[in-house]
Amino acid sequence: MANIKLIKRRINSAKNISQITKAMQMVAASKMKKAQERAVSGKPYAEKISEAVKELSSRTNPENHPLLKRDIKTGKTLIILISTNKGLCGGLNTNLFRTLVSGFSEKTNTEFITLGKKGEHFVAATGRSLIADFSDTVPFTQSVPALTSLVVDGFIKENYKEVYLVYNNFISALRQVPIQKKLLPLGMFEEDSRSEKSNFSEFMIEPSESEVLNALLPSYIENQIRAGVLEAEASEQSARMIAMKNATDSAIDLMTDLTLEYNKARQEKITYEIADIVTARIAVE
Repeated sequence: MANIKLIKRRINSAKNISQITKAMQMVAASKMKKAQERAVSGKPYAEKISEAVKELSSRTNPENHPLLKRDIKTGKTLIILISTNKGLCGGLNTNLFRTLVSGFSEKTNTEFITLGKKGEHFVAATGRSLIADFSDTVPFTQSVPALTSLVVDGFIKENYKEVYLVYNNFISALRQVPIQKKLLPLGMFEEDSRSEKSNFSEFMIEPSESEVLNALLPSYIENQIRAGVLEAEASEQSARMIAMKNATDSAIDLMTDLTLEYNKARQEKITYEIADIVTARIAVE
């Protein structure tokens, strides 16, 4: 016969878990809405500045600015990995790391900068080279200017031949896609722009080409990193909301099954007690 007290404790435990996960789901939903608004509101600007950089780089001599270099032979590959500081977000980080490993299997010539303790732990656990971590500064957007300066200086000094941004792209509350975006070198835009129809009319560069490039290109890099951070934040909250919803539903289903088992055990106990009373009465008679 099942232990009624043990089943009752399991029901109470499942109930407490469902209450906790429900609260976490509501918190994540609130944060997701704000993160989604920030990510969506920044997309038009990110797209326009990307178009402007492509158009300008296609009409500019790559020798006029170090960020427009192409075919750099020396240096390593730098990867900016944006993950999460906390867990309880389903397979979000696992899918991100799987994409990272499939795209960058080489370890010896690759260095990492991480935003998110999960990414930091993954890089360290897999024996990859970690040169900087910005996980302690929350929100991550506060670290974007310093990170941009680090990346730009390293590329200009030819410490890095290419720079990639790896993060979870927010598609919807139910879908987040890990992507890897190439940030540098910017010279790669020249061929892309020639193959696409121009979105701009003929224009003049004032006050000078070098001054415009010095202001525009670092701003473009910073904007792309910030956009990636906002996308990753929206993806994190969405994944956590769905994970907590699934956990709440599972806890409720478990409570239903345990309640049924509890009622059956209680009925079985009552039946045995009645049988004992009847047997005792017959024995007395």
